[in-house]
Amino acid sequence: MMLTDPEWQAVLLSLKVSSLAVLFSLPFGVLFAWLLVRCTFPGKALVDSLIHLPLVLPPVVVGYLLLIAFGRRGFLGERIYDWFGFTFAFSWHGAVLAAAVMSFPLMVRAIRLALEGVDLKLEQAARTLGAGRWRVFFTITLPLTLPGIIVGTVLAFARSLGEFGATITFVSNIPGETRTLPSAMYTLIQTPGGEGAAARLCVISIVLALCSLLVSEWLARRSRQRIGG
Repeated sequence: MMLTDPEWQAVLLSLKVSSLAVLFSLPFGVLFAWLLVRCTFPGKALVDSLIHLPLVLPPVVVGYLLLIAFGRRGFLGERIYDWFGFTFAFSWHGAVLAAAVMSFPLMVRAIRLALEGVDLKLEQAARTLGAGRWRVFFTITLPLTLPGIIVGTVLAFARSLGEFGATITFVSNIPGETRTLPSAMYTLIQTPGGEGAAARLCVISIVLALCSLLVSEWLARRSRQRIGG
C-alpha cells in the first residue's frame, strides 16, 4: 500500500482541490438556497433548473462549456487574463472551478431542504421583538440550518473528490498540476502494469469518500442535538 511520489501528488492535489472548491462555493450555496426558499421573483424556476443542470448534464459537456467560457480565448477567460494575467484552463485553479460547479447542486439542495424546515414563526417573532433582518438570519436562520449546511458541505467535498469528466475536459491531465485521484487512476488503468497502483488509489478514494460521509453524519447529529438542547 506504499504510494509513489506521483500517487501522493494526486492524493494531495485532490484534497486541495476539493477543499478549495467547497470553501469558495459555500457562501454562494447558502445565498442561492436562501433565494430559492425565501424569495419569489420572475425566472425562479429557470434559476433553480440552471443550478441543478450539472446533475443531469454529462460531465464532459460541463467541462466543454467551462472551456468555452473560461478558456484562454473564452469570452470570460480572455478578459480575466487581460485584466489579471490569470487563466483557469489547464491549471489546478480550473480543477477547483470544475469541482465547484459539479458539486454545487448537491450543496444547494441539502441547504435548501434544511432551510425549508426552519419555522418562519421563529423569524417573525424575532422581527417583532426588534431584531433586524441580518440579525435574524445570523442568530436564528443560519444556526437552525447548520445541519443541512454541514451535510451539503461534506457531500460537495466527496463529490469533488470523485470529479473526473469536467476536470479532464477543462484542465486536461497534467502530472503535478491537474492530475487528481480519478485522473491518476484513469492514467494507471491505461498503463501496462499499472493495475496495482490503480487499485491502491481506488482503495484511498473509497476510504476518503466513506470518511466524508461518516463525518457528515456525525457532525449533523451533533448539530441537531445542540439545537434541540
